[in-house]
Formats: sequence, structure tokens, C-alpha cells
Amino acid sequence: MRGGQSLAEALERHLADWSEQTGVTVETWALPITDVPARVSEGVLTAMREALSNVELHSGARTVSIAVTTGRSGLRMTVSDNGRGFAADAVPGRGIARMRAAFAEIGGSLAVNSVPGEGTTVSGVVPRRR
Repeated sequence: MRGGQSLAEALERHLADWSEQTGVTVETWALPITDVPARVSEGVLTAMREALSNVELHSGARTVSIAVTTGRSGLRMTVSDNGRGFAADAVPGRGIARMRAAFAEIGGSLAVNSVPGEGTTVSGVVPRRR
């Protein structure tokens, strides 16, 4: 992240730029985010960028909802779109593999739920280290 930006600041800037470039409306929840280690922030940003790239390239969505929260149990990221979705038996593409790898690198996991005609939701969780 640039010049000591927090995860919340980096996400805010990226989401505003992305929305302006693509014309897709972005709804956000649960910012600001606190106490996130730099390594975790980088992984979340990588996965978020990949999720948004998938929305732009494949979904046809007009709206994306983003939630990033931190709590006692850890960090949760959710990206939901109202696009075309895909069948559950579809072979995941490189974008999903990159998102999963980004979360795995920071000790987290990623789930993808998609319904044809109803959109896609990507959920990543990074447990808090005790």
C-alpha cells in the first residue's frame, strides 16, 4: 500500500477509481477497518482487485456490494454482484484460483457461491492470530 495507507483508505481509493472506470455502482459496508497487519492488508487487496476484475470481465453486473469487517474472530471480506452468475459445476477460472491463493497465503480461506442469473458472492475469512 502506498505511503502508510490503512487498509480502509486503500480500499476506498481503489473502489472509487474502479467504479469510475467501469461505471459499476459500488456499495460498501463496515469501513473503517482497524488493526490489520500489512501482510493481511496486501492479501485482502489482492483478492479484492481480482474479484472486481472478475466482475468487470465476466459478470455483466451493474452493482457490487463490498463488506470488509474486523472483529474478535478476525477479518471477513465479502464481494457480491448482481451479474449473470455461473453454474456450480463450472470449472473455476484463474481469477478464483488467485483469490484463493491470496487468502491461503495470509492464513485464510475463500468460498465462492454463484447462481446463474442471480450473481456471485465471494467470501474470504482470515482468523485472528491468538
